[in-house]
Order: sequence, then structure tokens, then C-alpha cells
Amino acid sequence: MSRNSEWPRAILGLGGNVGDPRRTMAHALRTLNMRPDCRIVEVSRLYRTPPWGKTDQDWFFNACAEVETALEPEALLAACLDIERTMKRVRKERWGPRTIDIDLLTFADLSVESATLRLPHPRMTERGFVLKPLSDFAAELNVEGRTVSEWLSLADVTGIELADENTEWWRVPD
Repeated sequence: MSRNSEWPRAILGLGGNVGDPRRTMAHALRTLNMRPDCRIVEVSRLYRTPPWGKTDQDWFFNACAEVETALEPEALLAACLDIERTMKRVRKERWGPRTIDIDLLTFADLSVESATLRLPHPRMTERGFVLKPLSDFAAELNVEGRTVSEWLSLADVTGIELADENTEWWRVPD
């Protein structure tokens, strides 16, 4: 299948705080970009963020990416989960430490409610660590009746630091 700019676009949120999360997230994005049915079109700057939910752990690195894909939403989620498994993601506790987390935040303008997927991601509008990087390339994206920048103005962004200004941080080989 050839890459096609007419493919729908999806937005991913990435994060991690175990091992070398920057390197792990970069590898995950490059892996997704090498697939014949996906193409990374935008990547945010890289942010260092305080832990959320479970606060007695190391800080995270977070970023967002936009991908064009020939996959359906469930198949894209499955591809992301396969990448997580390959990178030794272990799901022991909710909001706990992780090598990598790849969340499907939006897929075109679809609303999905299934046993395995909810779109838009149900908590993305509450999380500064998602909204801050997402605003780098999708500030005017409408999610649940407001733009990303409007949601960001309401979110707690305390402690979020820019870790890398360069949006090409993910292209650096391992």
C-alpha cells in the first residue's frame, strides 16, 4: 500500500519515565513511521513533566505526534500496543512507572465508544502533559467543543518544562 496524504490523521500522546524515555519514544515513532500504512506528519517538542495520578515516581517525558494512516482506529491502537509490548511495557499499576505509553488521542473527527477504545481520549482535555505538547502543532484543533489552546488555558501545567525545543528530536537514530 502506498502512502497517501488523503489518509485520515490521528493524534498520539507518548510518555515514559523508566529507562531512557526520550530514546524509547523516538524509537516508537520511527517504528510507526516505517510501516507502509502510517506516516508521521507532525511531532511536538519534547517536555519533561511531573508525575500525575501516582506522584511518588520519577518525572516523565511527554510528546504528541500526528500520523496519517490507512489503518482503522482499532488497528492503529493495536499497532501502538504492539510497539509498547516490543519495548517491554509492563502494565502493573494505573498511572505507574512505564518505559513507554502510547495513547490514541483523536482519529480524524471520529467519536468512538467501544470496549477497547474511546475517542477522543476521555481525559486528554484535563491533562496539561497532553495539551502542552499537542498545542505545539494542533492548538486550534477542536476537541469536545473547545480548541486545544482553550483546554490548555484551563489545565494545570505546573512544573511542565521544555526538554527539547527541536521537533526533530525523534529522528535521531539510537
